[in-house]
Amino acid sequence: MTTTRFAPSPTGFIHVGNLRTALFNHLIARKAGGTFILRIDDTDPERSKEEYVDAIKWDLEWLGLTWDRVERQSDRLDLYHDAADKLREMGRFYEAFETPTELDLKRKKQLNMGRPPVYDRAALALSPSERDALRAERGDGVWRFKLDQERIEWTDGILGDISIDAASVSDPVLIRMDGQILYTLASVVDDTDMGVTHVVRGSDHVTNTATQIQIIRALGGVVPDFAHHSLLTGPQGESLSKRLGTLALRDLREQGVEPEALLSLMARLGSSQPVELRRSIKEIAEGFELDQFGSAPTKFDHEDLYPLTARKLHGLDLAEVQADLDDLGVPVEMAEAFWTVARENITTRRDLADWWGLCLNGAEPLVAEEDVDFVAEAMALLPEGPLDPEDWSKWTSSVKEATGRKGKGLFMPLRKALTGQERGPEMAELLPLLQTIPARKLAKG
Repeated sequence: MTTTRFAPSPTGFIHVGNLRTALFNHLIARKAGGTFILRIDDTDPERSKEEYVDAIKWDLEWLGLTWDRVERQSDRLDLYHDAADKLREMGRFYEAFETPTELDLKRKKQLNMGRPPVYDRAALALSPSERDALRAERGDGVWRFKLDQERIEWTDGILGDISIDAASVSDPVLIRMDGQILYTLASVVDDTDMGVTHVVRGSDHVTNTATQIQIIRALGGVVPDFAHHSLLTGPQGESLSKRLGTLALRDLREQGVEPEALLSLMARLGSSQPVELRRSIKEIAEGFELDQFGSAPTKFDHEDLYPLTARKLHGLDLAEVQADLDDLGVPVEMAEAFWTVARENITTRRDLADWWGLCLNGAEPLVAEEDVDFVAEAMALLPEGPLDPEDWSKWTSSVKEATGRKGKGLFMPLRKALTGQERGPEMAELLPLLQTIPARKLAKG
């Protein structure tokens, strides 16, 4: 069975970069009728916070990215230590004691000599007594996995054939000096134990994947199918790293972005397929093909989310927005007429408040100097009392007859006087909803 996972660290909120990883893995599982696991990477007790665990779940639920089960790495520490013991017994795990300063000096020396800045495995030459002395002096060291220095090859689901020389990569640290299990080891153990068959993540993990493949094989596991999606940039190709704080899913949600708009964009961005609004995860999954994605950095502009959001809203019926109208206080008897007026003139649900405010309180009249007398005369002709859709035509006909104006010269000044805007809904439909018409004060008489 196809099994995928999304393994966020609860050290912050999910942003659009995280979402791409979550969505791709979710779509692979759903398209195949498989299992999608939400795996919380909380092995760092100092940085992991429960509020972020809750936020991650809420964001995924908002998007409809439901999971089949939740796992927490903090509950699985014994498994990671067992794997570490197995690697020690195999001679593939060794303790190293260099300080960060010492490692930095080694890297600089290697670079100056034109060599790759790879850990030199000096710790392997330490005698037992030397290790004991360093441990007594500095405390526990880090534990590194000893790579077989050969080429590591796999066929990537997006990048194609990959070949990395392990001799050009440092032996990865899997356990820190303070005993914390790092993601590289925890992920391998979990993927093997949970039967994960497909792993999609960012292209910045390609080297990690190479080392993890060796660790998986050393522990006797089955290597999943790996794929590495391109990294997102800003609309001008700039790094998103400094903007991710404003691109958290919670922020986009607060700005009125609809989940279907976000999913539809992220499921096609960077692929050869056009971005099209899809109204459900099932629809998105049916058209999802991993091999349609390229390796080049992918430009992301959050402004592209708003036309998709508007398109989604324009297609909703009254029942789907009734709760929003109730929150605004729109009377039930006016709800259908108001939604008919507003639906084609909003970009996000938040815009409904502006239109309802216009209906309740009216707008500051927008009147050009050359139209002052015309608008005043027109307002004097506007019928009193409740209005209906036919009144717009009747009123403008009487204004035309009285003033001689016609076409844009007739209709535009009246729209601007009533709504304070040059564009908007059909005035015949909006006029009956206006509870207050400040422009009446401009009337002659």
